[in-house]
Amino acid sequence: MKIYKILFAALLTAGASTHVAANVPVLAVPEEPVLFLEQPPVFGKAPESAAVVAPQMPLSWFSGNRPIRQTQQAIGLLEQAGLQGLNPADYPIESLRQQLAQANNGQLSSEQVALLNDRTSRVMRAYVKDLKNGRVDPASVKQKFNRTPITDAQADALLQNALQQDRLASLPETITNSIPMYGSLLKVLAHYKTLVGNPAWQTPLPAIKGNSLKSGQPYAGLAGVQARLEALGDLSPGDAVPAVYDARLEQGIKSFQERHGLAQDGVIGKGTLAQLSVTPEQRVKQVEVNLERLRWTPLTTHSRMIVVNVPEFILRGYAVNNGKVDPQIEMKVIVGRAFNTSTPLFDGEMKFIEFSPYWNIPYSIARGETIPRLRRDPGYLNRQGMEFVVGNSVSTAVSEANMSAVLAGKARIRQRPGPQNALGDIKFIFPNNMSIFLHHTPSVGLFDRARRDFSHGCIRVEEPVQLAQFILLNQPEWTVARIKSAMAARKSNTMKLDEPIPVVLAYSTVVVKNNKTYFFPDIYGQDKLLNQALLRYTQQQAARPLLASNP
Repeated sequence: MKIYKILFAALLTAGASTHVAANVPVLAVPEEPVLFLEQPPVFGKAPESAAVVAPQMPLSWFSGNRPIRQTQQAIGLLEQAGLQGLNPADYPIESLRQQLAQANNGQLSSEQVALLNDRTSRVMRAYVKDLKNGRVDPASVKQKFNRTPITDAQADALLQNALQQDRLASLPETITNSIPMYGSLLKVLAHYKTLVGNPAWQTPLPAIKGNSLKSGQPYAGLAGVQARLEALGDLSPGDAVPAVYDARLEQGIKSFQERHGLAQDGVIGKGTLAQLSVTPEQRVKQVEVNLERLRWTPLTTHSRMIVVNVPEFILRGYAVNNGKVDPQIEMKVIVGRAFNTSTPLFDGEMKFIEFSPYWNIPYSIARGETIPRLRRDPGYLNRQGMEFVVGNSVSTAVSEANMSAVLAGKARIRQRPGPQNALGDIKFIFPNNMSIFLHHTPSVGLFDRARRDFSHGCIRVEEPVQLAQFILLNQPEWTVARIKSAMAARKSNTMKLDEPIPVVLAYSTVVVKNNKTYFFPDIYGQDKLLNQALLRYTQQQAARPLLASNP
């Protein structure tokens, strides 16, 4: 089976570029589709890793009792693990180096060399698996992706092939070169590491009087703001610091705001000041966390795919032709509220579209919101086009019996199709046990907000007709006119797709697009959660005698 080596992240190159200071080219990265790291395919397909043939003999890092040249290359890869967003502290580099020096000087017996050869293999196998699979199980950080990590034997096969072909030094690129965004984020990581310790961040920015700074107003921290904007590439360097917040600095702030998921109003408010205060050290950690996610986000063999990047509040649809990604559509989305009704992160297959849908109100919403509202205002049911469903019967009576039946789980409330329906006029269904789906909404004004986490968990789409066209591309009988007619019919109609389309609900707070680096707020605390998991992983590695013991 031919497998497209395409890994989908929450992001693809999109939209027109805005100005970035030409004198700061280090911030620019090649414009390319933003993809996720290669992993075995999902959605019931055969694992790609099955194509990797396990080595027929143990890995050999020695010739006689002396280490071969590639053994030193292996140590070099471990030393440079930080360039890949890994942690060199996870590997016993210093003790391996000392033992290899002893072997090189003829100080180890054949038995000791055999043990050291085995230890070197174990350490390099761990490195390859960290790079290929990631270090953290996504399920442990609330991300339920279908994936099949490579095995020890498959990691050994990658190492064996690299040794036989004398390409060990380029092994990281061999593993990750199918994901353009991975390479782009490595460049971002390298750049922000050069900013660590930059004087622009040595002095904290002072508080702003009135909590907002507008053009023409004085501010004691203008020198710090200008220095940070120049270092980040949002402002051309060289000009003197103005006496007041002027139009030039305001333009730099607008560029900064665009790249940090903020409203581009040029006003330095609480949110903008907070993002300006994030240090390069913190950005390095943020990029490393997102590189880890790229290592375990699923790929697909399908010709099309839908990806929602939750913290970016963006949905994108891709076509895959001869192994190349072609962005087709992009639109704003509204996702679940942070903290209480966050959108879960997982992958699935879209199989149905429901036109003019009913909204079956979830029990949690009925209990916590709808029933209390009906007790205060019985007319709310009729005004919202709602009804009670008890068994096979329907009732519009706001009676205590009906409400009690809902609270007891013996009845439900649903909203009929129509202009007030919370799902809008179309629902895109990818079956899952969390009752998450895509849908339109009558509350279209919310799409104008910079931060769009307002839903109960499902995902509201800005352009439902465009999304339906993309999904129904291979069913030409569904013209735009027919789609719109079905959406306006006020009669529920569910149709099955001829071919399921993979859907990934992903989470990336760092994106490279239009040659610029974008950072988005960690709205669900996922970066923090994953960073804690990575710290625990390092602690566990330090306690592993298997990698730490001497031969």
